[in-house]
Amino acid sequence: MKLRHWIGSLALAAAVAVAPPVLAQTVKVALDSPPDLEQSGTYVWAHAFATYLNENGIEAEEFQRGALGEEAERLDQVSQGLLEVSMSDVKSAGTLDTLIYGVYLPYFFDDLGEVDKALYAGGMLEKINAGTTPKGVRVLGVAHLGLPAGIFNTKKPVAGVADMAGLRMRALDEIQISLFEAWGSTGTIVSWAEVPNALQTGVADGYINPPFVPLLFGHTGFIKHFTDAGTSPSVRLAIASEDWYQGLSEEERRTVDDAVKAADKANRAWLEKRSGILSALEEAGIAVTRLTPEARAEFREKSRAVYTAGPVSADQLAIWSASLGR
Repeated sequence: MKLRHWIGSLALAAAVAVAPPVLAQTVKVALDSPPDLEQSGTYVWAHAFATYLNENGIEAEEFQRGALGEEAERLDQVSQGLLEVSMSDVKSAGTLDTLIYGVYLPYFFDDLGEVDKALYAGGMLEKINAGTTPKGVRVLGVAHLGLPAGIFNTKKPVAGVADMAGLRMRALDEIQISLFEAWGSTGTIVSWAEVPNALQTGVADGYINPPFVPLLFGHTGFIKHFTDAGTSPSVRLAIASEDWYQGLSEEERRTVDDAVKAADKANRAWLEKRSGILSALEEAGIAVTRLTPEARAEFREKSRAVYTAGPVSADQLAIWSASLGR
């Protein structure tokens, strides 16, 4: 090697050694809902996150729902480092570590503020990540979707547990099937893509979801009834590739952490404005039933049967309880 080439190579090596690492590619943010800043809390979170990155030196791009695959595919891509960030369901992280399922316990939290109290002040997000990050997935944050989940159906008003009889509900998983059985109804697992057809053909009569769902996904033509049951928090997760996160420079990681804070703030500010959603349902032709305190108490009591019947163990339930100082 000629002397000048040798010296040049040394200079390049030295420059690489001292230069801060840079992101090799645009940060992909996979969406899980239509890009609607009015109706979709998960999009509010994702958009605020991506916007903060773009405004602070890290290029980020939003990808439409389904463009990078369905839930299981996106989870695989995140765990393998092929996808940086995905807005995903709780079940995705739950396949890696079941502690996260505590956020779905029906009637466990008194209000939505307690969810954040457990996750942040109570240290549950750190404990959840202790189980998921060794498997390549970091839970960056939790996005509220609106008011707590309620009961939608195509057939009749539900004013109490007894009214659940005769309804076959679309279930997300076996946990929800157990819950429906505890309420005296039945459940059938249906993928989200098949829900409209299932509801219109009678394969399923309803589902549990936050109040905005029929409005956002165009289900108001066949959903006729909503019960404001307040069963459980309506949340989704922002998950990230742990390989990607750990590969960031300290400065980049601070930017990403600050983007998470900005996204959390935007999502919670949006949440405070959701009180009018029940009126929007009524305007769309969906009859809204509000539970009496006695009916709500009966739903709560029946629901306790599934607290440790699913993947949340008694020890994990105790951890969640401790996070709330109970």
